[in-house]
Amino acid sequence: MAGSSDISTPGTPAISPPLWLLAELTYRCPLHCVFCYNPTQYARLQTEMSTAQWVDVMRQARALGAAQLGFSGGEPMLRDDLEELVQEAHHLGFYTNLITSGVGFTPARAQKLKDAGLDHVQLSFQDSTKELNDFLSHTKTFDLKLKVAKLIKEHDWPMVMNCVLHRHNLPHVGKIIEMAEALGAEFLELANTQYYGWAWTNRDQLMPTQEQLLEAEAVVKRYREQAKPPCRVLFVVPDYFEQRPKACMNGWGSVFLAVAPDGTALPCHNARDLPGLNLPRVQDQPLADIWARSQGFNAYRGQDWMKAPCRDCDERHKDFGGCRCQAFLVTGDATQADPVCSKSPHHEKIIELVRRAPENRVVPIVFRSDSESRRLHPQA
Repeated sequence: MAGSSDISTPGTPAISPPLWLLAELTYRCPLHCVFCYNPTQYARLQTEMSTAQWVDVMRQARALGAAQLGFSGGEPMLRDDLEELVQEAHHLGFYTNLITSGVGFTPARAQKLKDAGLDHVQLSFQDSTKELNDFLSHTKTFDLKLKVAKLIKEHDWPMVMNCVLHRHNLPHVGKIIEMAEALGAEFLELANTQYYGWAWTNRDQLMPTQEQLLEAEAVVKRYREQAKPPCRVLFVVPDYFEQRPKACMNGWGSVFLAVAPDGTALPCHNARDLPGLNLPRVQDQPLADIWARSQGFNAYRGQDWMKAPCRDCDERHKDFGGCRCQAFLVTGDATQADPVCSKSPHHEKIIELVRRAPENRVVPIVFRSDSESRRLHPQA
């Protein structure tokens, strides 16, 4: 691997290099998904880096030691230079993954991406039915996605099929698994909704019941108990129904580095929503300095930032205090323990969010769109 295993300065704790670089090439997207993790103020963030700037970021990240590179968005296929960026990443030695809705993934572009050295494709579906898939994305894309899945297999790419789960499609988990099998997916990621970005705005419409989750988990368990299921199913348990938080990003500033379309470097997808963070742009500061020495990447790195109960908890080495964005959204304070944790003094707020969700089904769904983004953030 390129780069050093210790990029800290003398007298400071060792900082491991980033292993996973997420290149969010654009916030533009033809879909309007109600659970999109992009920032709700994205319409005010229209600047996109040039091809040369992205190439420079990739070279710096590889020199730091990053090994895996995801091309994401928005919809990365909307970038005309995607093939050029994939080719450069391949030459640098990255394992490359395209995270796409399938829109723009034509036979011609598929072949160009194959020739450029793309290693892996993750294709998103919203449901196993055309009606719900197209409703949740507010687009007619289900038939297109089926064609793209076939193209992926024709080009011998490993395929991850991704489906975000919530109240509306959890009852369809069995059919979603059957669809993944029929499409030849090697992996199916059943990612229960994480409530930030647009999902936070729509949380009362998306929050499932405990019964729905238990039934879905039982379906997944039965499938996994088959002798040799052709598709490996990854079931991401939803935070709000747990008693302990996940190790978000394996710890802040530990292995994950995202770069937004405008060049802002992020320790997690939604870090720009947290107050008090100085998040540098890669155009203004070397990536090595951003990773090792910037205030934004060090704000919640390690354990010095922790308050009680995290600082006294025996599990702090495993969960790293949980999700900072979740703590901020629920408690108003990013330094609090993740309120998902039963030890948090704010855990009752999570219980209340889950309890009240079925009572708020009349709340209209807010589809991701430029107009809604501006309405939600008129002063951004």
